[in-house]
Parts: sequence; C-alpha cells; structure tokens
Amino acid sequence: MADHHAHHHDTGGHHHHHGILHTHAPTGKMGKAFVLTCAILIVELIGGWFSHSLALMSDAGHVLTDVFAIGLSWFAIRQSVKPADESMTFGYARSGILAALVNGLTLIVITLWILMEAYRRLQHPGHVHSLWMFISASVGLCVNLYLALGMRHEENLNVKSAVLHMLGDAAASAGVIVAGIIISFTHWYIVDPLLSIAIAVLIAFGAWRIVRQTMKILMEGTPQTVDFRAVVDELKALPGIQDVHDVHVWAITSGQNALSCHAVLDGNMTIRDSQQVLRDAEHCLAHFGIGHVTIQIEDGSHPHENRELCAHKEDALEHHHH
Repeated sequence: MADHHAHHHDTGGHHHHHGILHTHAPTGKMGKAFVLTCAILIVELIGGWFSHSLALMSDAGHVLTDVFAIGLSWFAIRQSVKPADESMTFGYARSGILAALVNGLTLIVITLWILMEAYRRLQHPGHVHSLWMFISASVGLCVNLYLALGMRHEENLNVKSAVLHMLGDAAASAGVIVAGIIISFTHWYIVDPLLSIAIAVLIAFGAWRIVRQTMKILMEGTPQTVDFRAVVDELKALPGIQDVHDVHVWAITSGQNALSCHAVLDGNMTIRDSQQVLRDAEHCLAHFGIGHVTIQIEDGSHPHENRELCAHKEDALEHHHH
C-alpha cells in the first residue's frame, strides 16, 4: 500500500520523510475478523438466553467489546490512510484514538452490568443448562483462536489491541466451557455467577488500559516509548547545537511520534551549514522512533526562557514587557 504520509519535498537535496514510522494495518483481515466476531456474539447471546448462563452472557459482553474494538480499528485504519487536508493538517489518524476511548468507556459500563447481575444471582442462584453453555462457548473459543493466531504478527496498535481482545475472549470462552463441565457433573450453579465476576474483572482491566493509553495521546503526553531526557541530551550533544528549549514530544496516534523544539545555533553559521545540523537532528531523532520533526533555529540573541520545557504564556508575556 502506498504510504500517504511520506511527502518528499526536494529542498536542495534535503529529503523530508514525514511519518516513516507509520505502520499500515491489514484492512481485509480486520473486515473478516469483524464479520466472524459478530457471528460469535450472536451464537453466544442465543446460547446465553437458552442456557440462562450469566457467564455465557458476560462472555457475549466481552465479545461485544471485541465487535466494538475491531469495528473501530477497521474504521480507524481506513481513516488513517486518508491524506491530510487543509482542515485536518495532521490527517485523520487520531480518529482511531477517539474510537478507542469510546470503546474503553463502553467496556466499563458493560462490566458494571455484569457485576450487578452476578450479585443478584449469587443471592438467588438459578438453573443453568450446561450443554448450551458448552456448545456456544466452544464456537467462541475456536473462532477467536483462529482470528488471533492469524493476526498475531501485526505491528499496528489498533490491531494489537484487537488481538489481545480475542485472546482474552478465548480465555473467557475456555472458562465457560470448564464451568459448563463442572455444572453438568456437580450441579453447582453458583459456579456461573462466580465465573461472570472473573470475566467482568478481565474486561475492566482491558478497559482501563485502553482508557489510560488513549488519554495520554489525547493529552499530547510524551509517548511511553520515548525517553524525554535522553532525547534532549542527544540533541544538545549534536555538533553545532548550543542549546535546545521549548521541547515538545507527542504522538499524533500510536506509533506516529512527533517533536518540535527551538535550537540555538552559533550566530555565525550560514543557512547552508545549519542544514547539516538539521539533518543530524532528524537522523538522531529517527533512532528514538520520532518521524515528524519541526525545529525552529535561533541564535543566542533570540529572546527565550532558559529552560527545556515551555514556560506558561503569562510568563512569556511578562518576559516580553521587561
């Protein structure tokens, strides 16, 4: 697939590669996964209805989160290949992050519903038909393993989270199968709500992880894979750079990191000399997984706050008035 994010501006032999680190995801595989996951959801909902098993219903709840996750990832992947335009200069890659946030919050709601229902059933355990549990959960287990194994080598974070969902689902389905076997031999119907609570906890952990990651990206936080101090130290160590300040490192979407900073160069340096410094800086940052780099070049007399992190606007205005 063509990389829509690589724009080549030839400025005197100086090539810019923006977003080289963007990994495209397999749209076809995601489409297939979406259809098959919907099929599992229907089978488990019907099975849960006939067997009166909350564990199977909560497994279906878990699968529903997958339908969300895969549907959203599929949508996000198709959005992220749309080229940037004048109204969305960073492109549409972050639509996947918004989608993931909605997905994470929905999971938390589903978890609460399962816990409330499990609490009710622990007080009044009902009759559960284990054969239906067994059949429906087996379908879920097989399809999820088939999908997860087919996509386990993909790098895209959206796909990775979908694969984690599928493996979690497979584990939950396996749990339901075991519960079905226990109930058919012992008639301990209490096993069913207890397992539901375990599945709810599984969903909650996944949800919290998604919400935390998406919030960090939406808050323009420094990506987890980037060591801010190390980046600043490496930039300062480059020949020709006297100092750097006003450094920002953020992710446009997962796997697409960006950096902007002001670099103080020797005042006697020509523009041509400064190009070599820029090339060195871009090369150095590529090793940190930062593909989108913007550097403002200044000499020592340019007014600025003497710190790496940007000062608050009020401070900057104060500074101007003096």
